[in-house]
Amino acid sequence: MAVSLKGPQDGDLTEVSDINVTPFIDVILVLLIIFMVAAPLSTVDIAVDLPVSNAQPQARPDTPVFLTVKGDLSLALGNEPVLRDALPAMLDQRTSNDRQQRIFLRADGAVAYREVMEVMNLLRNAGYLKIALVGLEDTGQGGPAAAAGVNRP
Repeated sequence: MAVSLKGPQDGDLTEVSDINVTPFIDVILVLLIIFMVAAPLSTVDIAVDLPVSNAQPQARPDTPVFLTVKGDLSLALGNEPVLRDALPAMLDQRTSNDRQQRIFLRADGAVAYREVMEVMNLLRNAGYLKIALVGLEDTGQGGPAAAAGVNRP
């Protein structure tokens, strides 16, 4: 309990009923700093299992250009296998040198994210900046359907 001295003429000691909140504020600020530092660190080690997309599929072009990264990290342009070195020339041939055409990139589920990014860098270095990632479509009827972009009745 805190006491207050009134005056020299008064010999009584009286209790002060005010609460000292300074230690309480100090504790709250320390907790706030701890949570601000710890919150971003808690999201670093989360395993990512990406869900299927439920976005509305976009209309497909008449002749889409599919680039596939297979499980063994080989590439296929359409149904034809292609070497990484020959990819820019094959894309130019397939798109008639139209670098504004969208390239549909699909990869096997076992392919590492790093490998998909390397293929995207190959496309970017070749001048193809419009890349669409192909995944499974969530039809809402109990499971994934065909590739994204396929219109369903």
